[in-house]
Amino acid sequence: MARFEPVLLRNVGVEGSRTLRVYESRGGYAAARKALTTMSPEEVTEITKKSGLRGRGGAGFPTGMKWSFLPKDRTITYLCVNFDESEPGTFNNRYLVDHDPHQLLEGILIAGYATRATTAYIYIRVEFHETFHILQRALDEAYAAGLFGRNIFGTDYSLECYIHRGAGAYVCGEETGLIESLEGKRGWPRIKPPFPAIEGAFRKPTVVNNVETLACLVHIIERGPEWFSSIGTPGSAGPKLYQVSGPVNRPGCFEAPLGLTCRELIFGDDFARGMAGGRKVKGVIPGGLSVGILTADELDCKLDFDDPKKYGLLGLGTAAAIVIGDDADIRHVLLNTCRFYAMESCGQCTQCREGTGWMYRIARRIAEGAGRSADLDLLVEQTFSMGMMPGLSICGLPDGAVYPIRTIIQKYRAEFERHIAQQASSRTVEVIKERVPSAYELPILGQRPAQVTWPTAASSGA
Repeated sequence: MARFEPVLLRNVGVEGSRTLRVYESRGGYAAARKALTTMSPEEVTEITKKSGLRGRGGAGFPTGMKWSFLPKDRTITYLCVNFDESEPGTFNNRYLVDHDPHQLLEGILIAGYATRATTAYIYIRVEFHETFHILQRALDEAYAAGLFGRNIFGTDYSLECYIHRGAGAYVCGEETGLIESLEGKRGWPRIKPPFPAIEGAFRKPTVVNNVETLACLVHIIERGPEWFSSIGTPGSAGPKLYQVSGPVNRPGCFEAPLGLTCRELIFGDDFARGMAGGRKVKGVIPGGLSVGILTADELDCKLDFDDPKKYGLLGLGTAAAIVIGDDADIRHVLLNTCRFYAMESCGQCTQCREGTGWMYRIARRIAEGAGRSADLDLLVEQTFSMGMMPGLSICGLPDGAVYPIRTIIQKYRAEFERHIAQQASSRTVEVIKERVPSAYELPILGQRPAQVTWPTAASSGA
C-alpha cells in the first residue's frame, strides 16, 4: 500500500509532545475551538455521522448514531471515556495517551459539546500508573489554560473532567460494567435495557466512547467529514491504530487506513517487518483475543469492520494482532485462551461462570496430555449451545470467549488430533478417568490427574 501520513500519531516522537505548549504549537485545540465557537452541538453530531466514524473499542457502532440516542429533553448528560483497555494484545489507547494526552482531552471537549455533557469521566485501568500521571498533568495544564471548567473559549459551554482509576477487571471494559465501577460498586454489567443513553451513570443519560474514537473527532472537525470518509474501505472509514505483538521483528503500534491486510501488517516494511529468528507464522489473532484466529493461509484478510467475518471471526475488534509462531504448541494457545475467560468472568451469569470454567478445565486436560477427540467436539459444541449460547448473557464476555475457542479448534483440528494420537499411543498417559467426565469431575487448578496405564498391542495379545 502507499505510504500513509500519520494523523493520530502525528505528534509521536516530537519533543515535549505531552505538554500543552507543544500540542498548541502544532495546531492543538483549534478543532475544539472551531466546534465550540462556530458550530451547534447538533452540527457536530451530524458531521460525525457524515464522516462514518465507528467506535474503535471493538464493537464498531456508529459514533454519531450512538449520540443521537440521548433523550432530547435531558437536563444532565455524562460522558464516560473507556480507557480500561483490557483486551489481550491491545495497547493503542495507552500508546496514544502516553505520547499525546492532549489529543484525547481535545476529543473529550468536542464529544462533550456535541452531547451537551456537563461532566466527563476518564475511566483508566489502574495498572497504567505512568499513563495516569501523564494524563493528570495534561488535564491540570488544560484546566489552568481555561480549556476545561466554565465558559470554555468564552462560550456558555462548561465541562468538568475527572480521571477515575478502575480496579483492573476485564468485564469493566463493557460500558455498563464500567459505569457500575465508576459509581463505586462491583464492576458487574447491568441488564439492558435501559441502555446508558437513557439511564447510565448515576441513572442519568450517558455516552461511553473509547479513547481512539474521541481522538478521531479532532481530525474530523479539523479536516472535514469528507476527508475522513475517503480513507479506508466502504463501511470502514478513517485511519486506525494497529498493534502487533509476538515473535515479529518490530512489535509496536502503527497507523494505517482501515482495510490494511493482516499480511501487510506483519510483513510490511512500515509495520512489523516479518517474523523474528526465521520463524514462520502459525496463526494470528488479528483484533484482540475475542475475535478468533486466522491461520497462516488467511493472512490476506482485510482488517476492517466487515472482512474478518468472512473468515469466521467475530469482527475487527481492537485491531491488535497477536502473532503466533510455528514453534508454538496450539494446545497451550487454547489453554491460555480458556484460562483468561474463566478468570475474568464476573460470575454474574450462570452460563458464563460455569461455561468458561468448564472449557478451561477441558483445555487443561488436553494440554496435560490426557485429551480425547471427544473433548474437541465437546468444546466446539459448547461454543454453540451448552452453557455459552450467544446473546443470552448480560454482557458480551461469553460471546467473545466462544470465537477464539471455536476457531482455534476448528482451524487446527488436525494438530490437536495428532497430539491426541501421540499421547494415546504411549504406554502410560496421565488422564483424569477412562471415560469423559462431567464438568463437576474435571480437575481444578493445582490438582494432578491420576495415572492410568493404557493397554498396548503386546499386553493385549493383539
